[in-house]
Amino acid sequence: MRHLLQSAPRFEDWEGVHDALSNAYFPHAMHPKAVPGASASGIEVVDLDSCRLARITFGATVGIDSDHPGAVAVNIPLSGHLASRIGSKNYDAAPGRATAFPADTPAHMPAWAPDLVVLGLRIDSAHLHRESERVFARKDVRLPTDIDLRTPAGAAWFRMARTTFDNARDCGGVLYRDPQVADSVASMLVTGLLLAAVPDEPTARNALRPRPVHRVVEAMEADPTRPWTPVDLAEIAGVSVRRLQQAFREHLGTTPLAHLHDLRLDRIHDDLVHGRGGTVTEVALSWGITHLGRFAAAYRERFGELPSQTLARAA
Repeated sequence: MRHLLQSAPRFEDWEGVHDALSNAYFPHAMHPKAVPGASASGIEVVDLDSCRLARITFGATVGIDSDHPGAVAVNIPLSGHLASRIGSKNYDAAPGRATAFPADTPAHMPAWAPDLVVLGLRIDSAHLHRESERVFARKDVRLPTDIDLRTPAGAAWFRMARTTFDNARDCGGVLYRDPQVADSVASMLVTGLLLAAVPDEPTARNALRPRPVHRVVEAMEADPTRPWTPVDLAEIAGVSVRRLQQAFREHLGTTPLAHLHDLRLDRIHDDLVHGRGGTVTEVALSWGITHLGRFAAAYRERFGELPSQTLARAA
């Protein structure tokens, strides 16, 4: 199945709900606690190939059993409580927390009530392992089962996931039809989740050296218009994404992407001062700026004037 956004159909019975959820999210066994309620259930999914975002509600209380074959499920309650048992351990998640269900592991959700609305992220195991190796430069990374989304990083990632889903719902998933866009968004979601959820390595700070920072700075200066991602820069540095971020903060007092943004602002400023490249918008776009409203504010903060004022002086 390949779909970008499946609007919630009106279900005739629980068998239809079961089949839709199995196709859109995970194979499972469903145990409705009441006969009515199927028609009030809703399933919407954004398909990013190696990842899927799904919004799930049920019109009556149901029990769910699943081994989550071949993929991890990160279930985030938007309302209500999600009680679950994974192996021999019990978990309870409410808004502000998420439960990560490991792949190929029996899990039981005894009472998914009608007031429980879940935003779920399905990540193929191979994709999660590949991204975790790229982010942390090691193979033994494990996603915690209980994820706190109230931390600054956790809250930022949750907003990212919810915005991705809402954008697809609002525009019909038009951009995600492009495989490159879908792959990029999937990588962004998984990398962000790993950075937000996986604890810091105790010895990471001692392992930092300035050489990775120099390599990354040189690469950005050589090609500042390239749409660099944290993973791209970490591969150039030869360290994990987290270690690279720590190295930049230690040696430059900023993050890699913030440094890249400042580099682009400097190049734009130089062009505007010398009247090169056309209008402010044309110059900004030529250096890789995509959010023009934010650009103007950042430019003013860095140079003390609007970009239009700089260009006007060069005329």
